[in-house]
Amino acid sequence: MAQPSSAASTMSAPAQSARDTPRAELDAAIAALKGKAVSFARTSAAEKAAALRACMPKIAETAPDWAAAGARAKGLLDGDAEEWLAGPIPTLRGARLVADSLDAIARTGRPPLGTGVRERNDGRCEIDVFPTSNFDKVLFAGFRGYVLTKAGVGRAEAAKRQASFYRRRDPEGGVSLILGAGNVSSIPPMDAFTKMFTEGFVCLIKMNPVNEWAGPIIERALAPLIERGWLRVVYGGADVGRYLSEHAAIDDIHITGSDKTHDLIVWGGGDKTGEPKLGKPISSELGNVSPVAIVPYTYADDELAFMARNVATMVTNNGSFNCNAAKILITSPHWAQRDAFYAELRRVLATVPSRNAYYPGAFDRYQALTTGRKLETFGEASGGKLPWTLIRDVDGAAAGDPLFRTEPFCAILSDVTLGSADPVEFLDRVTRFCNDTLWGTLNACILIHPRLEKDPTVGACLERAITELRYGTVGINHWPAIGYGVVSLPWGGHESATLRDVQSGLGWVHNTYMIEGIDKAVIRGPLKVFPTPPWFTGNRKALKLAQKLIQLELDPSWRRVPSVALAALW
Repeated sequence: MAQPSSAASTMSAPAQSARDTPRAELDAAIAALKGKAVSFARTSAAEKAAALRACMPKIAETAPDWAAAGARAKGLLDGDAEEWLAGPIPTLRGARLVADSLDAIARTGRPPLGTGVRERNDGRCEIDVFPTSNFDKVLFAGFRGYVLTKAGVGRAEAAKRQASFYRRRDPEGGVSLILGAGNVSSIPPMDAFTKMFTEGFVCLIKMNPVNEWAGPIIERALAPLIERGWLRVVYGGADVGRYLSEHAAIDDIHITGSDKTHDLIVWGGGDKTGEPKLGKPISSELGNVSPVAIVPYTYADDELAFMARNVATMVTNNGSFNCNAAKILITSPHWAQRDAFYAELRRVLATVPSRNAYYPGAFDRYQALTTGRKLETFGEASGGKLPWTLIRDVDGAAAGDPLFRTEPFCAILSDVTLGSADPVEFLDRVTRFCNDTLWGTLNACILIHPRLEKDPTVGACLERAITELRYGTVGINHWPAIGYGVVSLPWGGHESATLRDVQSGLGWVHNTYMIEGIDKAVIRGPLKVFPTPPWFTGNRKALKLAQKLIQLELDPSWRRVPSVALAALW
């Protein structure tokens, strides 16, 4: 079982910015934004929509450069679609959907309340927010996403709360600091869209040193917002982030990163007993030890194969440097097909080339979490690469195991068994384990056969699990990251988090229908779909499809749909 070479651990050094913005320029950028804060907050929704729509062709124009720069930075092979799907496509889609909502506000005072609402007996409602259009229905046949509201937030209350910023009289606005993520390049611009167009702030994006290559591209793509004085992009490491966070003219902060960085900003250290050091609002998205549970059943061979490829994608995408990457795989020890599933998962992982471990600290975390464990590894373990690694036979009863409390943020998947072969008992055990043992509240996934979903007893248990799981996104049969990528769903940690126990973070981004009173988002799809989704690992049609999707997002038209369908099939 190969271990990464010690020489590769040099990549675990903290990332340093190669293009720090001088302090005088930081002050000037903040002052310029501050001067626009009130006027932006009071700018009409129609004018904001027009400015955002002016960005859309710019985003599309930059897409090839954006994807190519990301591929170079991460060592991807030529022809890989991953950076298209992680950068320009969701950013363009987000711009379009937010502009649609702003135009609706200009017409009627608020966006539509999703595409449908179901009131539940428990006083909550389910608000459909995906598919957003007939184009989505064709391209994502069988998928649906909805918002589950908090207890007591029914249809009328949800409508009353929606897009609350646009019901304020003479808002003052403010400057929001976006401390950008270093792993996925669409995160900073889409976080800015939320802060600007849902919450009413002008924004200062500080790029993370890990992916500051994306900063100049984002500046080109969002030039219409920058030219109006509503947005600025700056660069620097932790010292710049600290300076900006403490700046008196910054009114609000949003961070995507680690909970340790969040707590350092908010509390100044480990002591959380007194008042927070930070005297301004902060929202956040801070990672997760993401579970995937497979409900025991007799699956067909092609279903097992699809599920294995699905799980492998959740592990390998972006080198496993995703806050929503699968980290804990939960199965029943009594599931008759457990060995067959793992055999198929091994087969898939063995076909996926190892990836550059580009994110700081990856080798240190890998060594700390794998030493002394029972490992199965796949792929090269040298030259700056980490192998895909299964950690077998992890004891689910060992609540203090570091694998349950530490987000690995590297190429690790831990094997845990729980419960019996009874689907109801298994789902109940999984829910308790995820809620009580695993760190984080961002996302969880359940794979389940459609016959079990339709069974009255099991189906009711599944719905109970969806409601009770303390996660911001629950995915049924598919990677919860789809909820991130389609953008219309809210994305963030579960609302049970607090400033003292922040878990995966506070607040929501994306959420293009501007819904409030959210408990979680749910994304559901068929157990097996055809053609192979573009985000699946090893999909050789994905690049051509991604290039077609850019054009469809820029100009949704039925005349473009056949070429998208053909790209997916051939």
